[in-house]
Amino acid sequence: MTRLLIVDDQVLIRAGLAALAAATPGLEAVGQAATGEEAVELAASLRPDVILMDIRLPGMSGIAALEYILDQAPHPKPKIVMLTVFDLDEYVYAALRAGASGFLLKDTPPERLLAAVALIAEGEMLFAPTVTRRLVETFAHRPEAPRAQPASLGDLTERETEVLHLVGQGLTNEQIAQRLVVSIATVKTHLNRVMSKLGLQSRAQAVVVAYESGLLSPGREQTERSSS
Repeated sequence: MTRLLIVDDQVLIRAGLAALAAATPGLEAVGQAATGEEAVELAASLRPDVILMDIRLPGMSGIAALEYILDQAPHPKPKIVMLTVFDLDEYVYAALRAGASGFLLKDTPPERLLAAVALIAEGEMLFAPTVTRRLVETFAHRPEAPRAQPASLGDLTERETEVLHLVGQGLTNEQIAQRLVVSIATVKTHLNRVMSKLGLQSRAQAVVVAYESGLLSPGREQTERSSS
């Protein structure tokens, strides 16, 4: 059973998502919060598996709540999915950098939302690779916000670096396993080591690091995908 916490300042959205969860086998809405402060409290007391959280909240913002929850939560930490009105909202990129597992538009059809929650609960990214690339191309290489290459990137083995490279392209574990001709379990092991060495909270955060470190660049990434 996947335990879901819903965070949104609009009561109708919260109620709608809770009703959707109640009607879905294997999914349980364990709590609802209207503010970032409430989200922090409920995340600590309820220990949800997945949190659907509005990126813009009154008081403590969704991003601030995200950072606090992931910093304080014991392992296994919850997967946090940000809800937004705009698919290229700059706050989305900040949320991914902070450790969000992905994002959904608020007008996402119910069947896609349910599929997304199931996907994220399994540890995959929530959104399509095309959306990942749009976000990275829009925000990752802004000249006013340069990012230094993480020192620990050099601690990765050759295979771990290869896995990070493929994750950065938006490939799933199954696709990476097929590309490297290894088992999905082996891919998960390498990815877990990458996450641990780089201090990452989510798969989407690994995508951000892959671009910000220079391991991938938007132009080169698209060329590699088209030639593979």
